[in-house]
Amino acid sequence: MEFLVASTIGILTAGGIYLTLRLRTFPVILGVSLLTYAVNVFLFASGRLTVGAPPILQDGVSTYTDPLPQALVLTAIVISFGMTAVVVMIGLGAFLGSDDDHVDDQSQTDEDRSEGAS
Repeated sequence: MEFLVASTIGILTAGGIYLTLRLRTFPVILGVSLLTYAVNVFLFASGRLTVGAPPILQDGVSTYTDPLPQALVLTAIVISFGMTAVVVMIGLGAFLGSDDDHVDDQSQTDEDRSEGAS
């Protein structure tokens, strides 16, 4: 079980870094989302991976799951959903304003080229 979770975290992180380095708006948003999911799974796994254990300590229960990572992951999911919506709107506004979805600053390079030509 630990190997499966560790492999999933590694694959999500590698995919997120790859997509973040693509320098296009939509793949960067997907890459940041994958990195967020990797962090969420890592936080969730830090609370001991146990199957069928209650999240609180009760009488007669010897093993339980730590509820703090579950609360942190739930909060992180809500925050990442809101931030993804904000970033999508910013990216959409930038695309509609310049008809280009590159992440790097194209206007600065165009100004440098025009100064060099004159």
